[in-house]
Amino acid sequence: MSTATTKPGEEAAAHAPRAAQPAAPMGDRLFRLLTGGAAWLVLILLLGAAGSMAWGGREAFQTFGWGFITSSDWDAVGQKFGALVPIYGTIMSSVIAMLVAVPISFGIATFLAEVAPRWMRGPIGMAIELLAAVPSIIYGMWGLFVFAPFMGDKVEPWLTEHFVNLPLIGFMFDGPPIGIGMLTAGIILGIMTIPFISSVMRDVFQAVPPALRESAFALGATPWEVVRKVTLPHTRSAVMGAIFLGLGRALGETMAVTFVLGNAHDFSLSLLMPGNSIAAAIANEFTEADTPLYHSSLIALGFMLFVVTFIVLAVAKFMLLRIERKGR
Repeated sequence: MSTATTKPGEEAAAHAPRAAQPAAPMGDRLFRLLTGGAAWLVLILLLGAAGSMAWGGREAFQTFGWGFITSSDWDAVGQKFGALVPIYGTIMSSVIAMLVAVPISFGIATFLAEVAPRWMRGPIGMAIELLAAVPSIIYGMWGLFVFAPFMGDKVEPWLTEHFVNLPLIGFMFDGPPIGIGMLTAGIILGIMTIPFISSVMRDVFQAVPPALRESAFALGATPWEVVRKVTLPHTRSAVMGAIFLGLGRALGETMAVTFVLGNAHDFSLSLLMPGNSIAAAIANEFTEADTPLYHSSLIALGFMLFVVTFIVLAVAKFMLLRIERKGR
C-alpha cells in the first residue's frame, strides 16, 4: 500500500495564505449598482402597475368572478359588465394585423438587404422609419375617412360575394359592408406595425456576415436561396423578436382602433361587423364611468390587457428559447 508524498515546496505552498483578491475599482462598483438598480426599477414599476390595476378592479372581480372574463354582457345601465368582447377584439385585430404586416415587412426587409441597389436602400429605409413616427390618431383619421369607405364600397362586397358560402370560414365574411369593423381595424394595425417589424428585420438581415452570403453565391445559390438557407437560419431569433415586438405594439394600440373598430359590445365572429377592444373600450368610456362598479370594471379591463400582453410575450420568449436551442 503506497502513501502519497509531498515535496517541501508544495507543502509550503499549500499552507501559505491565499493572496487577497484586488477590490473592484469604485467606477466598476458604481456602474454595477446603477445598471442593477435600473433593471430592478423596471421590474418594480411593472409589478406596481399590475398590482394597482388588479387592486382597482377588485370590485369587478369580486362582483362577477370568472363571469367577468367569460361574459359578453356590457350594460352600464344594468350594471352588468363582461370582458369577453373586448378581449376577443383585441386578440383578433392583432392577429389580422400580423397576417398583414409580417409578409409585407419580410418583403421590405429582404428587398432592402438583398435586392435593392445601395443608392436606393437609404431613402427607402428612412421613409419606412419615418412611418413609425406618424401619430396613431393620424392613422385612425385616415382609416375612418379614406380607408373605411374604400373597404365598404370595394373590398367587403367582394369578400362577401366570393367567401360567404365557403365552409368553415364563410361566417367570417357575413355582414353588411359598412367599412367599419374588425377587418378594417386589423388592416390599419398591420399598416402601423410594418415600420417596426421591417426596420428590425432589415437591420438583422444586414448584420449577417458577408462571408456567408458570398460563400452561398459562390456555390451557385440564387438570392432567394440565400435568404431562405443562409439569412433566415442565421437571424431567426431576431426575426421572431421583431414579429412579437410588432404584436405587442398592436395589442396596446388605442386611438387608431377606436376610430375604425366600431366600438360595439356585441359579440360577432364576422370580421365585417363592428367590435371592440380593451384599449378602445377604456378610452371611450372612462370619462362616462359614473358608478364605482363601472369604474372598477374599466380598470379591470386594463388589468386584462396587461395579462393578455404578458401571456403573449411569455409565449414569445418560450418560442425564442426553443429556436435558440434548436440552433445550437
